[in-house]
Amino acid sequence: MQENINAFLRVLDATDNSTGGGTASSVAGAMAAGLAAMVARLSMGKKDLAPTQTYQTIASEAEILSTELFNGGHEDAAAFDRVAMAYKMPKDTAASKDARTRAIQTAMQYAAEIPLSNAARCRRVLQLCQQLEVSYNMNAASDLECAIYLATAGLKGCAANVRINLPYIKDERVYQDIEGRLESILG
Repeated sequence: MQENINAFLRVLDATDNSTGGGTASSVAGAMAAGLAAMVARLSMGKKDLAPTQTYQTIASEAEILSTELFNGGHEDAAAFDRVAMAYKMPKDTAASKDARTRAIQTAMQYAAEIPLSNAARCRRVLQLCQQLEVSYNMNAASDLECAIYLATAGLKGCAANVRINLPYIKDERVYQDIEGRLESILG
């Protein structure tokens, strides 16, 4: 948990140039999921609404997504750190250049995969919000609206982070696979 908080604090630190949009987007998705879970819980047992089990199911999944997305913020920060470390590797011999190139490619693929996973989670949060929009406690309308805004921002931000890393991936098969999965998530 502390690693996740530290990653979030790195986003808030204007002097820290290492953690940015990917972590912020994942945390936005985590907040959206938390709000969706709250709206679902506030809708349980209310007259003229869906059965309690409907909201329990949504709340349970949203809580899991909130945790996964908060963890995803830390994972995104760690992915950036891996890229930075790979670029700092020595390149004074042919063997060290090859090792550096392989490390950079592995790190860049990881740096695209992490926000891709977080984008998929943000998409799922949006789907849960859409399920809630059909029937929910209207006293939580602004909370649901905020959840939708945050999940949308999280999805778009995660997608932007995938796209910024794609050009650095030299393996065309890997590039196409990640790009295809992103387009599928964005639908």
